Amino acid sequence: MLQTLAPRERQIVDVLYRRGEATVAEVREALPDALTASAVRAMLARLETKRLVARKDTPRGIVYAPRVPQAEATKSALSQLVGTFFNGSAAGAASALLGMSGPLKDEELDELERLIAEARKEVRS
Repeated sequence: MLQTLAPRERQIVDVLYRRGEATVAEVREALPDALTASAVRAMLARLETKRLVARKDTPRGIVYAPRVPQAEATKSALSQLVGTFFNGSAAGAASALLGMSGPLKDEELDELERLIAEARKEVRS
């Protein structure tokens, strides 16, 4: 899904996820590099064709918003990453993530333990 987007398209979708919705001008302002309004409009049109972005008329003009919930897009991207780099092993991916971060805070460790306990319950059900 999102992993197949060109880098600029991905930046635009990320802007929309952060803001919820945005006009072409707002997207332009949020991008790291300057693009023309027509270039942003063209990319938004492509994203609309790919059914990743929706647009609507509002009193402030046309606004664009993501069509795919961010959690769904993230899960899809992570599934592809885990499949590609970790042979489908979520444990391998988690181990790699833990190995690249510094020491975890107690709250982060508590959250990981909670998630593991939750996953164990689902397996046993």
